[in-house]
Amino acid sequence: MSTFNDQAGLKELAATAARIRGAMESVIEGKPEVVRLALTVLLAEGHLLVEDVPGVGKTMLAKSLARSVDCSVRRVQFTPDLLPSDVTGVSVYDQQRREFEFKPGAIFANIVIGDEINRASPKTQSALLECMAERQVTVDGTTYELQAPFMVIATQNPVEMEGTYPLPEAQRDRFMARVSMGYPSLDAELEMLGVHGAGSPLDSLDPAADARDIVKLIEAVREVHVSPGVARYAVELVSATRNSPELRLGASPRATLHLVRAAKAAAALDNRGYVLPDDLQALAVPVLAHRLLPTAEAQMSRRSVEQVVQDIVRTVPVPGAPGTPPGAQGYPAPQPAQVRHAQPAPQSGPGYGRPAGYPAAQQPQPYPGQGQAGPYGAAPGGQFHGNGHNPAR
Repeated sequence: MSTFNDQAGLKELAATAARIRGAMESVIEGKPEVVRLALTVLLAEGHLLVEDVPGVGKTMLAKSLARSVDCSVRRVQFTPDLLPSDVTGVSVYDQQRREFEFKPGAIFANIVIGDEINRASPKTQSALLECMAERQVTVDGTTYELQAPFMVIATQNPVEMEGTYPLPEAQRDRFMARVSMGYPSLDAELEMLGVHGAGSPLDSLDPAADARDIVKLIEAVREVHVSPGVARYAVELVSATRNSPELRLGASPRATLHLVRAAKAAAALDNRGYVLPDDLQALAVPVLAHRLLPTAEAQMSRRSVEQVVQDIVRTVPVPGAPGTPPGAQGYPAPQPAQVRHAQPAPQSGPGYGRPAGYPAAQQPQPYPGQGQAGPYGAAPGGQFHGNGHNPAR
């Protein structure tokens, strides 16, 4: 599983991921795209922000992922009186040994669930910055490494904002992706009544993998091939957010890195050892939108950042398409945006940056934020921004 052209390793990865997805979907009904994104972020070594109205299963999503993987899990209920030491740990003086002893905080786990993260003070929120970015904790001048795999799944409610502390941009930028659960369909809600009515399905959820399996999958995802053309396309997508007249804050270089890492994980989940431009396009909204700030004019015209990102995806040319600057090689000309995802990939050759001999690519699965309508209006990217609101800001 160590190289991108290891077909047996990719099949093993896809099989393990399918078991985890199956376990999660036994708890989260009718949201396969949300489950897929959560698993993508885990394999891409990122962190996930789940933002939605109360009661739609934000915490259940985090707990189902944690239960599906047999590893250490801790949950932190963020409240106004939570202290940074409650998260990172504290040094306590041992009178018998006459020395300080470090007591690890809740962050020392493979999967950390931060419930209602925006209800803690900015001082406590900042305790996560080093943990999420560098996977380490520094207390009293001593640095402690966090064990791999490490993932923070934070939830927040964007409706009841009184008495809360919106996440600063530096914190939001450390989350690889943001997802909105959305209300379930009628059939899914009826099925939920049968599954959840007699008790919590989490009680009967058996782990589908352990921490060592996840580490192996992460190592395999790291080896997924990214051609120079795909890498250039990712940089151009992110760079376009910095030049958009509708955005007063564009995406950071960290966003470019997260976008490529997530695309590699998505390709591996599709049993591919190479990244397609479609992977970047499908992930652009969940990976980039929460990092951006719209201008006042865009807000007044009820233009959400999700809509801006989708416009950027439609306008930035894929390398090799008509009108692309000379020297930006990478792929054949794309199909029109509305049918591009329905076209089969070429059977062989380096056109999309994959080694010759690979089978035809499977089509990427849709991710949350790809134009679905929410209860607050039809808006690409989630139900909270369809009416012009941007509560997290």
